[in-house]
Amino acid sequence: MKAFVITAPGEAGVHDVEPPTAAPGDVLVDVHRAGVCGTDVELYTGEMQYIEDGHTTFPIRIGHEWMGTVSAIGEGVDRAWLGRRVTGDTMLGCGMCRRCRSGRQHVCQFRGELGIRDGRPGALAEQVAVPATSLRALPDTVDDALGALVEPGGNALRSVQAAGLQPGDRALILGPGTIGLLAALFARAAGAEVHLLGRSERSLEFARSLGFSGVWTEEDLPDLPWDAVIEASNAKHLPARALDLVEPGKRVVYVGLAGSPSLLDSRTLALKDVTAVGVLSASPGLTGAVEAYGSGAVDPRPLIAATVALDGLAPVLAGARPDDAGQGPKIHVAIAAENRKD
Repeated sequence: MKAFVITAPGEAGVHDVEPPTAAPGDVLVDVHRAGVCGTDVELYTGEMQYIEDGHTTFPIRIGHEWMGTVSAIGEGVDRAWLGRRVTGDTMLGCGMCRRCRSGRQHVCQFRGELGIRDGRPGALAEQVAVPATSLRALPDTVDDALGALVEPGGNALRSVQAAGLQPGDRALILGPGTIGLLAALFARAAGAEVHLLGRSERSLEFARSLGFSGVWTEEDLPDLPWDAVIEASNAKHLPARALDLVEPGKRVVYVGLAGSPSLLDSRTLALKDVTAVGVLSASPGLTGAVEAYGSGAVDPRPLIAATVALDGLAPVLAGARPDDAGQGPKIHVAIAAENRKD
């Protein structure tokens, strides 16, 4: 089958590889669509921390934001999954440790990460094999584009839930990238007054096009009481700034990751009586994201700037934007139906 493979930093393309099989407990999925995220770019450039730590080695087959149709099942899997449109979890715990048994498989010490850590090739391919336990069924009201946005949506939903927002609360989201904008959409759906802080005029203008009027830079951010601050950027100084901005007794959520350590003063955290929450993965938020998309409460499809073919992915990872790309931050890859095996 065809799969996108990164063979070394900055070197990648579509390769012919051996197709996966459905091992016991697994399903085989014909991939229809997959998203590209910052983690994929870092794997392509070789800057991903997992490479330095030895969790990930070349060659790498990426892809963890995906949807498709189950075409085969392994031993022990319910046949009802056959033919179902699905997406799935990225974090694949061992299933046996204390964390997994308590429902925290996404922080399992021995977890695999689909398309990120070694062990499970990713979904930027014609087919992917995943555990049936990781699947989430997609209703007809969630089309292919929405299905491939469930994984980032789960991260954003968890961030909003962690912020503890109530209707009428004022939320500030730092970083109008994919996760920040998705968090803004979920926060607005929860009844909050949503503001965003960013840098580039393109990203700020795009946020305004989604109906957010409170869009600011650090220079013109108004002095308002913020009931929650969600830090979704990659700027190393903004985690501390988030803590400075949030109202005493309220919440800061950290979902963004900088390329170098971010420092904040724990004295400020304690003296302001602030609750700080870190969000690692979408896992506990996947079902809620599917439900929000399916009901129409949140529609993130405007975030998709362009959809390319598998053989058009390498330039995107290298930083090029397709000629016909819109202003949104997300690029999708459509896996051509004629290339999939029936």
